[in-house]
Amino acid sequence: MKTFWTVIFLITLSFWVQSQNCSYTLKGKVVDFHNGDPLIYATIQVIDSEIEVYSDFDGNFEINNLCKGKIELKITHPDCQDLVYPILIEGDTFEKIKLEHHLEDLGEILITGKKRLQKSKTGQEETLKSKTLEKYSSSSIGDALKELSGVSTLNTGNSVVKPVIQGLHSSRVLMMNHGVRMQDQEWGAEHAPNIDLNSAESITVVKGASALQYGGDAIGGAVIVEPEKIPVKDSLFGKTILSGSTNGRGGSVTTSLTKSYESGWYGNVQGTFKKFGDYKAPDYVLSNSGNEEKDVSLRFGLNKFSSGFDVFYSYYNTEIGILRSSHIGNVNDLIRAINSREPQVVKDFTYNINPPKQDVEHHLARVKYYKRFEELGKLNIQYDYQLNNRLEYDFRRGDDKGRPSVDLELQTHTLSTNFKFDAKNEYQFNVGLNGNYQVNFPDPATEVKRLIPDYEQYKFGVFATGEYKINNDWLAEAGLRYDYTRLNAEKFYFKTRWEELNYNEDFSDIVVYEEGNQLFTKPEFNFNNFSATGGLRYTFNQFSLNGNYALASRAPNPSELFADGLHHSAAVIELGDIRFNSETSHKFSLNFSKDEGNFNFTISPFYNYIEDFLLMEPSGVDETIRGAFPIWKYKQVNARMFGVDLNWNYRISSNFNYFGKFAYVNGRDTKNNSALINMPPANLSNSIRFQQTDWHNLQLSITGDFVARQKNYPDNNFYYDVLENGEYQSTLVDISTPPDQYFLLGFDASTTFHPFKKGSMEVSFYINNLLNTSYRDYLNRLRYYADNLGRNFMLQLKFNY
Repeated sequence: MKTFWTVIFLITLSFWVQSQNCSYTLKGKVVDFHNGDPLIYATIQVIDSEIEVYSDFDGNFEINNLCKGKIELKITHPDCQDLVYPILIEGDTFEKIKLEHHLEDLGEILITGKKRLQKSKTGQEETLKSKTLEKYSSSSIGDALKELSGVSTLNTGNSVVKPVIQGLHSSRVLMMNHGVRMQDQEWGAEHAPNIDLNSAESITVVKGASALQYGGDAIGGAVIVEPEKIPVKDSLFGKTILSGSTNGRGGSVTTSLTKSYESGWYGNVQGTFKKFGDYKAPDYVLSNSGNEEKDVSLRFGLNKFSSGFDVFYSYYNTEIGILRSSHIGNVNDLIRAINSREPQVVKDFTYNINPPKQDVEHHLARVKYYKRFEELGKLNIQYDYQLNNRLEYDFRRGDDKGRPSVDLELQTHTLSTNFKFDAKNEYQFNVGLNGNYQVNFPDPATEVKRLIPDYEQYKFGVFATGEYKINNDWLAEAGLRYDYTRLNAEKFYFKTRWEELNYNEDFSDIVVYEEGNQLFTKPEFNFNNFSATGGLRYTFNQFSLNGNYALASRAPNPSELFADGLHHSAAVIELGDIRFNSETSHKFSLNFSKDEGNFNFTISPFYNYIEDFLLMEPSGVDETIRGAFPIWKYKQVNARMFGVDLNWNYRISSNFNYFGKFAYVNGRDTKNNSALINMPPANLSNSIRFQQTDWHNLQLSITGDFVARQKNYPDNNFYYDVLENGEYQSTLVDISTPPDQYFLLGFDASTTFHPFKKGSMEVSFYINNLLNTSYRDYLNRLRYYADNLGRNFMLQLKFNY
């Protein structure tokens, strides 16, 4: 009986199959969702069958002899994410299938002929990749950026490091962290960026204001910190880096873990801890120079081609000791310290961080949403919030012991949006606007005269940029931006200071009332700033030539306007002026490069003329109840800067490579026909690298860095009457003469092992200042008191998993 029913079932099934109509045809077209262009040679496969066809030159395909019912197609293309596409066949059918072709938005960059996406197509820019950044895992972002030509650093000791781009720094250098413009009291020359270097996958430096999307006031340039692109696939991966150093007898640990899904969901957590004690110059301990840092960041979101969102939060906290010898008790000791070759205070090594010191905490929260519109472009909307709290401690006794001398709380809210019209291959446009509200609160509980006052600041900006591909060899780029700034402040002035500056004649209307020997004022300022850029790029054979003009305008920052007192972490008295106007920069730059073959190079000359350039120069010393300190005054001049950045490399053989870079900048005050202060000296770096992949990817390199003596500097030396043996002696205070040239030798070695089934372990060894050279750097604001760091051995272990 069982056999009988089996035979009946098979006969019935065969009749049903024969009765099906399998003569239907599916015609279709595979196009790019982004711009509607046909995708050539896409593979179209019917799942669970052997049917496979390819799209033709117009993106068309055809599949014959299909039966009625539901089928699933798998469409693949070399530059696209695979797509499973269900279709219901009820007759002859036509389907237009759209693939997600712009995989850079999905963390899978597959752009032929490009190593990265440029921020400015005709400006000067360079990028540091993760391999280089990991080398500086226990250092600062400023230390890492010195790897690039034309980028130097302005230091306050060893741990406070600010990037200087072609001679410009602080408020003129815009810092973008995970899509957020940093608001961390960047106006201070001794305020380092509050960014954990280990949260970055790459850092791009745009030299000059050619990238208008990020801001029109970036006269010096922009530093763009970008996170790792998370792929759209099921994965779990991470890394941990352990570093230990002999100089400072400390180290760091950083770790990150990422989980992603094929659906587009992802999450990432990352954290860093650093701890160092007193650092050491070749001949003595740099007392009270240790630092400690604690960072954590969280990130999650949904990454789909058509739409998605990204949420990011970071916490940054650092405690930094300020060299004890930079804080002096009286004028005699201050002058003796400046004119001496050794620090006045040298103690035994310790991990303790005592006053003078900084304690900085920074919170950053951002949420971003994007939506892509078919054959049009991409919309981005973003809100971010930042809270920065800066504490600066000085020597205080009695009830004030342990109380900060400076307590600044800065809150910033920013809302921004932009739409990028990028559906056409020949041209692209990007338009956007942003609004910003900021409030600064210097806590009066310090019971110390506030360096900068309470203020509220409102900013609004709108921009439009575009690029046009004239032909395969020529590309044009242009942009325009407008920024409005309103600043409302509340400030007390001593009457003597008010009258000394003749404010009683020009600003009597902002005085609200008198209180003892002080005036309470409410100054209000409005600034309207315009910026623009335009450039051309020409490519031929293995070469490319870029030319760019950038107009940038920057409103004075609160420090330049209002600074009025002792800046404790800088150990100087700073004085501003509310008469200052906006700076206006006109920068012309060229970039000529060759990036194919055994020998490659880049030559990047520039010329920058800045009207109403704001600078701060020393003008004497003053003795306060806190001690004796140099006086630095802001002033406004016209300035011009010109220079050149050079990079080159030569592939000597399959195992040896040679790298070199050179940078020079010349800055001059055209109003007073004098050199500008704090211009980086000419510097040259040469490196030889050996690599043998068969020996566990062994890499060895030796690097020589030469920094010339700065010969162009303003003479701000002065004489001061010093009481010696009961009589006043006129003594020269040399605060201008730059230190001598110096040469530093460094050594790097690394190799990779695979001790686990999955992942790897990389071991690296570095020696900085191999010859233990004693030197002082012109751009170190504490060079008056001590030498720079001596020899340092560092061992680093990196685990990938």
